[in-house]
Amino acid sequence: MENEVVAAIGPQSSGIAHVISHVVNELNVPLLSFGATDPTLTSLQYPYFLRTTQSDYYQMHAVADLVEYYGWREVIAIFVDDDYGRNGISVLGDALSKKRAKISYKAPFSPGASRSAINSLLVGANLMESRVFVVHVNPDTGLTIFSVAKSLGMTAGSYVWIATDWLPSVLDSTEPVDIDTMNLLQGVVALRHHTPDTDLKKNFISRWKNLKYKENSPSGFNSYALYAYDSVWLVAHALDALLNEGGKFTFSNDPKLHDTNGSMLNLSSLRVFDGGQQFLQTLLRMNFTGLSGEIRFDADKNLVNPAYDVLNIGGTGSRRIGYWSNYSGLSVVAPEILYTKPSNSCSNRHLYSVIWPGEITATPRGWVFPNNGMPLRIAVPNRVSYNEFVAKDKSPPGVKGYCIDVFEAAVNLLPYPVPHNYIMYGNGKRNPIYNDIVQQVALNKFDAAVGDITIVTNRTKLVDFTQPYMESGLVVVAPVQKLKSSPWAFLKPFTIPMWLVTGGFFLFVGAVVWILEHRFNNEFRGPPSQQLVTIVWFSFSTMFFSHRENTVSSLGRVVLIVWLFVVLIINSSYTASLTSILTVQQLTSQIEGIDSLISSTEPIGVQDGSFAWNYLVDELKIAESRLVKLKNMEEYSIALARGPKGGGVAAIVDELPYIELFMSKTNCEFRTVGQEFTKSGWGFAFQRDSPLAIDLSTAILQLSENGDLQKIHNKWLTYNECSMDLSPADGGGSRLSLKSFWGLFLICGIACFLALIFFFCRVCGQFRRFGSEDEESIETEEIVHDTSTSGRRTLRSTSFKDLIDFIDRKEAEIKEILKRRNSDNKRPSQSSDG
Repeated sequence: MENEVVAAIGPQSSGIAHVISHVVNELNVPLLSFGATDPTLTSLQYPYFLRTTQSDYYQMHAVADLVEYYGWREVIAIFVDDDYGRNGISVLGDALSKKRAKISYKAPFSPGASRSAINSLLVGANLMESRVFVVHVNPDTGLTIFSVAKSLGMTAGSYVWIATDWLPSVLDSTEPVDIDTMNLLQGVVALRHHTPDTDLKKNFISRWKNLKYKENSPSGFNSYALYAYDSVWLVAHALDALLNEGGKFTFSNDPKLHDTNGSMLNLSSLRVFDGGQQFLQTLLRMNFTGLSGEIRFDADKNLVNPAYDVLNIGGTGSRRIGYWSNYSGLSVVAPEILYTKPSNSCSNRHLYSVIWPGEITATPRGWVFPNNGMPLRIAVPNRVSYNEFVAKDKSPPGVKGYCIDVFEAAVNLLPYPVPHNYIMYGNGKRNPIYNDIVQQVALNKFDAAVGDITIVTNRTKLVDFTQPYMESGLVVVAPVQKLKSSPWAFLKPFTIPMWLVTGGFFLFVGAVVWILEHRFNNEFRGPPSQQLVTIVWFSFSTMFFSHRENTVSSLGRVVLIVWLFVVLIINSSYTASLTSILTVQQLTSQIEGIDSLISSTEPIGVQDGSFAWNYLVDELKIAESRLVKLKNMEEYSIALARGPKGGGVAAIVDELPYIELFMSKTNCEFRTVGQEFTKSGWGFAFQRDSPLAIDLSTAILQLSENGDLQKIHNKWLTYNECSMDLSPADGGGSRLSLKSFWGLFLICGIACFLALIFFFCRVCGQFRRFGSEDEESIETEEIVHDTSTSGRRTLRSTSFKDLIDFIDRKEAEIKEILKRRNSDNKRPSQSSDG
C-alpha cells in the first residue's frame, strides 16, 4: 500500500476484510474481495468494500428454505466464533424465524480449536433435542468436526448435517478426494455457489487441466477461484472504461496519516487516491459475463442473481439434488432458465431425493428426546369436579380419566418412546385457572399440559395445540319442570281466534256444499230440520274424513277437495302440537338462550377456572357482578334450584361435555336452552414449535379413524341422553295461531266463493229462460200440477220467493222440462208448414 494503489483484490477472510476495509476507506481505494462473505461487510461503514462473490445473507436464507422444505422446526448451529461465523449464524436465526423455525442451540468454538474442544462441543450438542446440525466454519477445522462426530456416532441414522459452501470448496479444491474423508461426509447436504455451465467456463476448465508443471499437476479449483478470476477482469474492464472517459490517476497526502515516534508503520508514505470515488462508481456500473456468470451489482453493491447448488454427498463424490436462488427458491430447474419466466411460475418448490446419513431415504424427523435424562414435564389440572375427565390417582401414573387415556393411547401410537411425568397443577380445593396452566407451559415451567383444555384464540398465541380430541362449545343450561296435567289440555294447541275461525269454516263449507248439492243430490234434500242437521253433520264429519254423504256436482267436489286438504293440515298440526304440550318440559324462567340471558339482569353461573368467565366478560360484555363461580355439580344443582330470587342463578354457561354429564347425573332435571354459541374443542398444549404437537395430532386422527377414541369415550362418559324439547315459561310457545293458517283459509274461502258465483250464474240463466214463456204453456201447467207443496202460481211472477222456489227444484227435473218444451215448440211449426 506504500505504492500508489488504485484498487486492491482480496482478502479471502472476512475477519481480515474488516480490518483492511478501514484502511482503504482512508485511502479511497476500492477493495474487491472474492472470499469475504460476512453479510455485515456491505454496511455503510465500508463504502469502498466491494464483494465479488455471494454474501452469506443469501446462503443462510437458502439454509432456512431447506429447513422449511423438510419440515424441521429447530436446528443446532455449529460455527467458528469470529466475524464470519457469528454474523452468518445471526442471519440464519432471522431467516429461520420467518419460517416459524429457530436455532435451538448454538455451539461456537474459537478459530483453531483443538480436537478435544470440538469433542466437548459436540457432546453437549448431542444432548439437545434437535438432530439437525448446520455447520458454518472455516475449511481448516471443518473436516475435524465431522471426524469427531463420526467417532461419537453422530453420523448415523436420524441425524441431519447441513454444511455451507466451505465444504464443497474443500472438496472441489482437492482432487482426488481421500476415501477416508468421503466416509466422514456420507449423507451430508451442502450448498455451493452456482456458476452456470457456459462455454467460457468450459474452455477455461479445459485450459486449466492442460497446464503442465514440472513437479506437480495443477490441483482442482472451486467457485472462489472463478470469482477471483472475474475480480481481476472486473478491475481491468473498469480501468479501461475510466481511461476511455478521460479519468486521471492522481494521489495526494493525507495529513491525518503521519508517523509517531518509534513507529514502524511508515504511515506517511501512504497516498490517497483522488479518483477513488469515481473509480468505485465505474466498478459498480460494469456489466459483463465472467466465468462465474453475470458480473453486475445491485443497489446494495451485491452481485445480482445469487444462487446455490444443493448437493448431497455420497459414495466417492456428490450429486446435485436441486438449486436455490433468491428469485425462485428451491427448484430442480437451473436458475438461469427460471430467470426468463415470471416469478409466479416458480412457486412449486421441489428437490430430488436425498440419501441421508445411515443410508436412509426417508426424511429424518429431525429431533429426538434429549439425552439428558429429563422426561417431559406434563401439567395436569387438579380438578375437584367432573373427575371423569381427569383426576388424581393413587396408583401409577398418578392420574386417571378420559383425557389421560386419550393421551396415553396417542403416545403409544408414536414410533418412538416418550418418557413423561405427570405433575398435578392446583391445590385440589378448587379447579385451577386453565389460562394459568397454559401460561406456565409457555414460560417453560412445563413441557406440555394434558387435560380438558379448551383451544381458544388467546391460548393459541402462547402454545401449540394438538388436533382436538373432543368437540366442545359453550351452552346455556336452565331449570325445567313437567307441565301440570289439565282436563282442558286438548284446547291448548290452538288459540281462541284459531278455534273460532276453524269452527266457522266448518259450518261455512258445510253450507256451501249443501247449496251446491241440493239440486243434484237426494241426500241433501228433505224437510228444513233434516237439511239443517245434514249441514252440521256433514261439516264436522269431514274433520275425521267420515262423512257418509256423497257429492255429485262438480262444484261440490272441487270445494270438498280443497276443504279436505285444509282439514288434513289442521289435523296434523293439532296432533303434533298436542303431543308436544303433553310431553314437553317447561322452563321455570324466561331464559331461552344466550341472547335472552345477555339482555336480562339475572345472575349467571360459571364453572370455576373455566375460560367461560373471560369470554362472557370480554366478548359478550356481561358485567362481572352478574357472574357466580360454581365449583362442582352439587353447587350447580343448588344454584339452579334456588333460582335468582332464592340466591341462586337463572342459568349456567359451561362447555357442552360438562353439561351433558351434569344433566345425565341429575336425571335430566335441567336442560340446555338455545344453541351452542361457540365452537371449539379440547386439545393437548405444548410449547411453541414443539414437534410432538404435530406427531400427536396425527396419532389422535388415527385413534378417531380406528374407533379407539370412541371406545375410550364410552368407557368414561357413558350417560343417558336428555331430550331437548322445551317450552317457554308462559307455556304458549307450542300454541298454534291464526297467523300460521290464514293462507289455507284464504284459499278455501276463494274456492267456495268462486263455486257459489258460478252456481248462481248458472241458476239465474235457467230462471230467465223459464220467465220468457206464456201463462198457458204446457210447461207451466206441468210445473203447477207437480208442485203440491208450493201452491198454484206462474213463473211469470219474478218475485224473490219465486226464485227461491226455482232454486229448490231438482236439476234433473228442470232439464227434463226444458227438453219437453223444446220438442213441443217444434210440432206446431211443422203443422203450420204443412
